[in-house]
Amino acid sequence: MKLSPPKAVTYWVTVAVAVLGFLAQFGMLTFLPISGFWLVAIAFIVLALSLLIKGL
Repeated sequence: MKLSPPKAVTYWVTVAVAVLGFLAQFGMLTFLPISGFWLVAIAFIVLALSLLIKGL
């Protein structure tokens, strides 16, 4: 299995989503309709997929 580094845009989007997830999990963002846990999980999945799929 050959891994490729993610693009900078993908990396920063996943970091932003993960930060929103952490803030939502600790109750700082109550207006989000999704749980903080799921935001962090989605960010991790997208980052993992960007390592596996070249050009993402």
